[in-house]
Amino acid sequence: MTPQEIERLTLLRRARDLIDREYAQPLDVPTIARRAHMSPAHFSRQFRAAYGETPYSYLMTRRIERAMELLRQGMSVTDACMAVGCTSLGSFSARFTEIVGLNPREYRMREYTAVAGIPGCVVKAHARPVRLTASSRIREASASHAQ
Repeated sequence: MTPQEIERLTLLRRARDLIDREYAQPLDVPTIARRAHMSPAHFSRQFRAAYGETPYSYLMTRRIERAMELLRQGMSVTDACMAVGCTSLGSFSARFTEIVGLNPREYRMREYTAVAGIPGCVVKAHARPVRLTASSRIREASASHAQ
């Protein structure tokens, strides 16, 4: 790896850490790109190449992940939406449903007594949402039809 590639990856890691740390703040790609000393378009391409998803997609996945924890604790859907930095309940609900497979209200209504004694960091690691790509959705649909 060249020194330039190492520097680029370091800047991308710092940007990802910024998203992880400040997910509830008003963040957008141009703001994050400035922190990585890149133009927004170049930053988005580099981030996707390094982490497999766009910076905005990564931000929303982190927000949904944090909202899942708040909903498991019994927080209302609206309060969880606002607590994680989303400003539109409709967009939040749509993205939550896309990532988790349940709408936020359904997710909140489930019973979570099985995870009550488990540390939050362990629950978060095992309950981490996984964004499905178009190709993985097709594979899942094919597998369910084959059964």
